[in-house]
Amino acid sequence: MANNNEKLFQEFVAPTKQEWLDKIEVDLKGADFQKRLVWRTNEGFNVQPFYRREDVEKLQTPLSLPGEYPFVRGNKKHDNEWYVRQNIVAASAKEANEKALDVLNKGVTSLGFRIPGKEVSKEYVETLLNGIFCDCVELNFSTCKRHSVELAEILVAYFQEKGYDKEKIVASIDWDPIEKIVVKGKDTEALLQFAKPLIEAVKDYPHFRVISVNTVALNNAGAYIVQELGYALAWGAEYMQQLVEAGVEPTLAARKIKFNMGISENYFMEIAKFRAARLLWADIVKQFEPLCDCACKMVVNAETSRYNMTLFDAYVNMLRSQTESMSAALAGVHSIVVTPFDAAYETPNEFSERIARNQQLLLKEECHFATVVDPSAGSYYIEELTSSLANEAWKIFLAVEEQGGFLAAVKAGTVQDDINATNDKRHLHAAQRREFILGTNQFPNFIEQSDGKEPLVKQCCCKSQEETVYKTINQARLSADFEALRLRTEKAEKQPVAFMLTIGNLVWRQARAQFSTNFLACAGYKVIDNLGFKTVEEGVDAALKAGADIVVICSSDDEYAEYAVPAYKYLDNRALFVVAGAPACADDLKAAGIENFIHVKVNQLETLKMFNEKLGI
Repeated sequence: MANNNEKLFQEFVAPTKQEWLDKIEVDLKGADFQKRLVWRTNEGFNVQPFYRREDVEKLQTPLSLPGEYPFVRGNKKHDNEWYVRQNIVAASAKEANEKALDVLNKGVTSLGFRIPGKEVSKEYVETLLNGIFCDCVELNFSTCKRHSVELAEILVAYFQEKGYDKEKIVASIDWDPIEKIVVKGKDTEALLQFAKPLIEAVKDYPHFRVISVNTVALNNAGAYIVQELGYALAWGAEYMQQLVEAGVEPTLAARKIKFNMGISENYFMEIAKFRAARLLWADIVKQFEPLCDCACKMVVNAETSRYNMTLFDAYVNMLRSQTESMSAALAGVHSIVVTPFDAAYETPNEFSERIARNQQLLLKEECHFATVVDPSAGSYYIEELTSSLANEAWKIFLAVEEQGGFLAAVKAGTVQDDINATNDKRHLHAAQRREFILGTNQFPNFIEQSDGKEPLVKQCCCKSQEETVYKTINQARLSADFEALRLRTEKAEKQPVAFMLTIGNLVWRQARAQFSTNFLACAGYKVIDNLGFKTVEEGVDAALKAGADIVVICSSDDEYAEYAVPAYKYLDNRALFVVAGAPACADDLKAAGIENFIHVKVNQLETLKMFNEKLGI
């Protein structure tokens, strides 16, 4: 009979870390371990290919418990429930109310109403909330910053009139004047005086938060994860400091702040981001000496990114937002907004909003993500990421504090410069295909047409006339440049035809034809591939018969010396001639007049723009 005290696999000796490294070195066959296996992240630290128990034992994060300070493992002790939120543009109170009642019956547990400032009134709120049980659903409101105090007072009066239990009201008002400085460059500093009256209006409602930190704007401008995290801490600390200086008790001040953060495509790093955010925010609030540790909880509404959404091949946006929402759910956020897949080019419709809701409901009802508290806890990898992100984000926070705080840094433009530099870098990497956008600069849908779709430009509902006096962030989506290129191609009188002149070595010609097909289709060209030709003359004749505007010769490096120049001369400028690759004989080919080469090291976007220009597009 087996001994119940025996441990599984106890007869196997656990290898040491050095033994693992030695084995890896053997398998690498002399290749550099650091270059081949160590991930150099954009967040400022390296990630090793594997971690062990001893790597995590030196960290403090695994020692925490769910629902307890410093809340790295979440604010809840018994489950991982979050609010499924849907935002509604409430231009009409009656229509918004009808839509809210409808989506509440379809799984939504949190409503976000965007109310025009001029519509804020007692009658409007009564119509908007008619039939909604405000103690059973989370309510979030966004309006003109100048009308936020008025809205808060109207809401409190409404809750009192209806006899709601103050403890059961879970709500927020999106009041964040600093966001408008960052995004629009408007001088809204004078609005900060309304912070204390806003808090006073809702002070008796423990779960009614009215000060927002909207770093989702940074996420939608392409910020790296560590940038969003570091600036979120500095942004929140700025409001805490101002509130305390204005005479608001620290515990009350902390309980009125809510974070609206974005979720990028980096799956495990995003899980770690939210865990690190709670850890650091708890430490920051603790310095203000609140009356209880519960005031140190960070409440986060997470919103899937718009930055990586695309106009073409838009259904891929569902895959992006699905993994993003998974990250936030596993990280234990308060609520999630899934951006509908068509938000890049139109006002979301009933279908796209239904899909967005169901993406969260699948995670809850079928994947049971709401059941287990902090399921990533104890993972060597995620614990290490959490600690590393916290360390790097803290450096950003301290750097901002040295500049006099977040408001001072924003007014000086250093925050905007930092985010814009990252955005520029990411756009460059996308143009060079060092950062892939599925369906845009990699594996495009060859036959897709825009069908009239154009990038959607967000408009401010209040149409504020404040002068732009500060630097702003650039929120151009990562795919925007490629989309503009492809839309120009579509509007041309004739769709350009790119013809693959495949010749010579079978393996090389197929590989280069596949690369070139993918490369050129990103501009919206019609691409014709071929099985191969016996002579360049045969290939050129076939290309011209097909109406080719671009002829791409695809062969091996060695064979280009034999085939490229004869093909170029035989084509005789009747179409644009391109060599697929960077052969050793490139200088000789250039001397013969060949100008165009495409390969992995060229800037794809600029190359395609040049081709369009040569084609008169």
